[in-house]
Amino acid sequence: MDIVKIAVIGLGYVGLPLARLFSTKYKTVGFDMNQARVDALMAGHDATLEVSDELLQSAIANGFKCTADIEDIRECNFYVVAVPTPVDQNHNPDLTPLYNASNTVGKVISKGDIVVYESTVYPGVTEDECIPVVEKVSGLKFNVDFFAGYSPERINPGDKLHTVEKIKKVTSGSTIEIGKKVNEVYASVISAGTHLAPTIKVAEAAKVIENSQRDINIAFVNELSKIFTRMGIDTQDVLEAASTKWNFLPFKPGLVGGHCIGVDPYYLAQCAQAYGYNPEIILAGRRMNDGMGEYVANQVVKLMLKKGIQVLDSNLLILGFTFKENCPDVRNTKVIDIYNALKEYNVNITVYDPWANPVIVKHEYEIEITNKFPKEKYDAVVLAVAHENFQSLDFSSLTKENAVVFDVKGIYKKESVDGRL
Repeated sequence: MDIVKIAVIGLGYVGLPLARLFSTKYKTVGFDMNQARVDALMAGHDATLEVSDELLQSAIANGFKCTADIEDIRECNFYVVAVPTPVDQNHNPDLTPLYNASNTVGKVISKGDIVVYESTVYPGVTEDECIPVVEKVSGLKFNVDFFAGYSPERINPGDKLHTVEKIKKVTSGSTIEIGKKVNEVYASVISAGTHLAPTIKVAEAAKVIENSQRDINIAFVNELSKIFTRMGIDTQDVLEAASTKWNFLPFKPGLVGGHCIGVDPYYLAQCAQAYGYNPEIILAGRRMNDGMGEYVANQVVKLMLKKGIQVLDSNLLILGFTFKENCPDVRNTKVIDIYNALKEYNVNITVYDPWANPVIVKHEYEIEITNKFPKEKYDAVVLAVAHENFQSLDFSSLTKENAVVFDVKGIYKKESVDGRL
């Protein structure tokens, strides 16, 4: 493989930035089964906003191509799979996108080629689940005719500081030699450097514990928030005081959604259970964080009742719907849990988010949201997402005289709100 020709399978939040970066050094083709997504990208716009129009259009002008035609990636020899790894309604890992992508690779892979997986998985998925699909479809033998690697994605949606080339990359290969080759390809475009793990399973495990660790730490401060709220102590004040110690970890309470932190721990938990171990801390953290939306809704209702506001048929505004600030990503957003819990009280809810796409929200969550700033006044306002647009809001234009304001993200002074985590 003297001349590297790269195909990136999956052009979402992870695949597109990586493909664009690879295209600065290698002939690169991005493949996605969604023709509408491909057409939009080739027209020069990324709806996820992870790649600017300027960078994307420049890459296309220099030969980068996005396609839904499998024949366009047949001549490639370095395949990178970057598809989602969600969980189902029972929190069990859903490997369907990985199986489909592996099937695609199997149709085009040739002798001597390498396929590298970036999707977050539990240890063993690449070699035990994905590679057999490639072998079956291609008729080629693993580590004889073709090879594999694993390099976990570390993309942080909406983060314009820690872009893909500025995040150190863990790499691995199915043999020592292939590991070095995979590492070499990534190191040629990742300015932050790389770390070559000894095996694919080590690299898989490293990724899945990154987000599990964050999940557990956030669960801890969420539990603290519940405790301190009962005690009449402001949690943010406590964390601010504690953070004056040099080794205190600066985590804050809040909603834990998105495609990684709210999902990856379930992959690790299922893997542990398959080996006969029940991961108590990991699952306890998940239960705590998954229950925060309902907790916020109940706190808002309690505050309304304390102020004498009739909850039934009241008007409530939720500010923000995306899973995090300053990006349009609504995957696994936990704001929907606040919405659903409040709906049980027969509250009239308006959701305003200038970043989220109302069509996508309607399709994924079956609720209406708006991109237009509300004109009416509400009995209660819940700040759910810390978009820059919300940082200096004048609540007097949004609230009735005796309204409740609840700050989930803790971005406002405590004197200006009625409650916060």
